[in-house]
Amino acid sequence: MSTAFQRLCDELVRASLVEDRSFGDLLPRMMQAAQSASTAEMDAAMPRLAEGIAGAPPNLGGWLAVLAGAWIENGADPVPAGRAVVERLTDVTASALAFGEAWEEATGGKPPGMEDAQPSQQIVDTLAPKLGDGTVAAMMAWFALPQFAMAACTVLSVSPAVRAGLTDRDFSAFAAGRAAGYHGQMEYVQGLLRVLDGERLLVLDRESRRGWTVTIGGIGDNFQLHTLLAGALAGRPGGLPGTPPAPEIIACFLDADVPPGRPIISSPWNLVDAHGEWIYNEGVPADIPAVNGTRVVVLDPPSYERTFPAGRRFPLMRATFTLDGAHLPEDLAGWWPHIAPARNPL
Repeated sequence: MSTAFQRLCDELVRASLVEDRSFGDLLPRMMQAAQSASTAEMDAAMPRLAEGIAGAPPNLGGWLAVLAGAWIENGADPVPAGRAVVERLTDVTASALAFGEAWEEATGGKPPGMEDAQPSQQIVDTLAPKLGDGTVAAMMAWFALPQFAMAACTVLSVSPAVRAGLTDRDFSAFAAGRAAGYHGQMEYVQGLLRVLDGERLLVLDRESRRGWTVTIGGIGDNFQLHTLLAGALAGRPGGLPGTPPAPEIIACFLDADVPPGRPIISSPWNLVDAHGEWIYNEGVPADIPAVNGTRVVVLDPPSYERTFPAGRRFPLMRATFTLDGAHLPEDLAGWWPHIAPARNPL
């Protein structure tokens, strides 16, 4: 039996799909009702909300996406609407890029601000010679991009299942990177689209010729990877010399809150790839090239002290890091011929 919450959601979605004026009154009512709704009620309504996100015009679907993001942050199942958010974002991003590029060609200046301007007939008149019948759709996508970006950041942060279900992720990440020039939050979307889950890495210590296999997931940048490697290997039995990060530091790079004062920590190694190129902490694990299908990280002594504040780039995203096994030098004899000496980029 449907609840009052589900019925209100159904009314809201129906209004979005037919562009009924009642949408403007129903949206705040839905937001208010969600504050006291149970997780079960939100889960039951989420598939219907996903229909609206997928099918409504972007100016209305974007607000449904924001609504879904809020429900997900409050514990609702992220998958049904989350997939709709990310899939729709791809289309909205493409249309927004067409809008921005057409505006620059037509006027020679920057497009109107997504959050401090609004759709207008003047905008339509400016772009119609460039975009023709697609002008209004592109304009609506342009102004809806911030809502879809906000929701996508939540969805991609909290749901490995949504991340795993993405198709043509590289193309989506490329488009998000281009759109970041128009809306800064798309840089975070791009980063989340490049997150690896269930990815095996081979970690090699050049000095001892030993190695380890690790499996990672939900890691937002190489600061995080570097710290978790240190937590697993530095000063541990069967690991390498050194002092590991404190347990509370390791925890905040996995799934815990950052300790008060946001401590500053340092890198114990230079991370290098199989081609001898430095793996910069500012990069992401997806940047690390593979050899024979496996991404390789080589540990070298640090050439200088690197320090950075503790914490995850994406605070809502839980990371996983598993030390699967250790390899003796004789186990790795076939690997070292494929590993180049480190190159100094300075």
